Amino acid sequence: MWLLNLPVVLWRRLLLLGQGIGAALVLAGDAVAALLRGSGPVGARLAPLLAAPAGQRRVFAVLRLVQPNLRLGRVLVTAYANSGTAIVTRRDDVIDVLSRDDEFGVVYGPRMTTITDGENFFLGMQDTPRYTRDVSNMRLVVRREDVPEVVAPFVAREAQDRVVAAKGRLDVPQALTLPVAAGLLDRYFGTPGPSQAAMVDWTTTLFWYLFLDLQADPALDARAKAAAAAFRDWLGAHIAARKASGEARDDVLGRCLALHASGTPGMDDRAIRDNLIGLLIGELPTTSAAAILALDELLDRPAALAGARAAARSGDDAALAAHVFEALRFRPLNPVIYRRAMRDATVAPGTFRARRIPEGTMVFAANLSAMFDPLAVPQPGRFRTDRPWDTYMLWGHGLHLCFGAHLNRATLPGLLKPVLTRPGLRRAEGARGRIDTQGTPFPVHLEVVFEA
Repeated sequence: MWLLNLPVVLWRRLLLLGQGIGAALVLAGDAVAALLRGSGPVGARLAPLLAAPAGQRRVFAVLRLVQPNLRLGRVLVTAYANSGTAIVTRRDDVIDVLSRDDEFGVVYGPRMTTITDGENFFLGMQDTPRYTRDVSNMRLVVRREDVPEVVAPFVAREAQDRVVAAKGRLDVPQALTLPVAAGLLDRYFGTPGPSQAAMVDWTTTLFWYLFLDLQADPALDARAKAAAAAFRDWLGAHIAARKASGEARDDVLGRCLALHASGTPGMDDRAIRDNLIGLLIGELPTTSAAAILALDELLDRPAALAGARAAARSGDDAALAAHVFEALRFRPLNPVIYRRAMRDATVAPGTFRARRIPEGTMVFAANLSAMFDPLAVPQPGRFRTDRPWDTYMLWGHGLHLCFGAHLNRATLPGLLKPVLTRPGLRRAEGARGRIDTQGTPFPVHLEVVFEA
């Protein structure tokens, strides 16, 4: 049998070699061009090359070839305690790291306890009885059957209305993705917030603080603590008001209160508040940002955009979703997932690429790299919509796979479908037609135009 597989194995090894050498040559050329074009510190001139998704893919291609499990003595993350850095790039090794929770643990606990003023949220917990209890409780209230019955219809209706109201010019984050995601907090979660603006600000600030602020920016720290306090105060009061009203509303908060009334352990008012804060932080900003990144990638690929638009117009939701998630493979919201070695461990043991990881090392499991590994992903550089779902590592893997992954699979295509059906869809002119983050990690503006 191994003889039959030998040509495939050899071909994939050649692809690994060619991909790595080609990426190294392109990176070298781009670096020389950047150094010759501008002035100022070398690092500042080279940083944009590494910040761009294409540049990241090239760096990972080189690492997969020459140093697939790279260990650095240098500390790159200062927001969470660690003693060094490792970067894991091969798909098998990325999956292995994210599956070994007892050896490579999540690190978010300290900042989660800051946000809740004392308690961790299950995303920041190891595999403990408390973790199992809290996840199980929230699975009882955020149900898979809600997706086709409640979530998808709401997103489809709201997105359609907003695109029609735009009359040919749409700032996608401000007029579509953020309002619809915020509306879902009210309609489905039962947590509308004092205003849409407040919910957007609180959740995006706190997601940034938890997962993206790797350098411990003191200004963001102060802003996040203020946002967390305001969020806690509002949500605590809102929970108390819902309880006092006696309203029997079938939303996530209503189901939480029903579990509380039944005496379910881990569902007192404080626990409900903390778990909902964690879920809402993960829902609103990521839904909007992922939808924008997928659309932006499609707009850069005329053939893929045409395919997505054809699927949207014909009502082929499966084909539309395949286009959206393949676009996100090229532009994931998070190109790496970080874990900390809980004890001395070895990545890829028994292979030539084996690497010992000392206790305390921050490990970057590069999910972007994993989705482009030619040893595991056929034709990784091509935009293909026939890939099996397990090709994608968009929201993590294993124990800490994103809690709302099943929601994302419905909401992201649903958000973009009415935009993609518009005739003449294209970027707005000039800078308006490009993503503007306004100094944040999130898309704040991206305008498109179409025939009304």
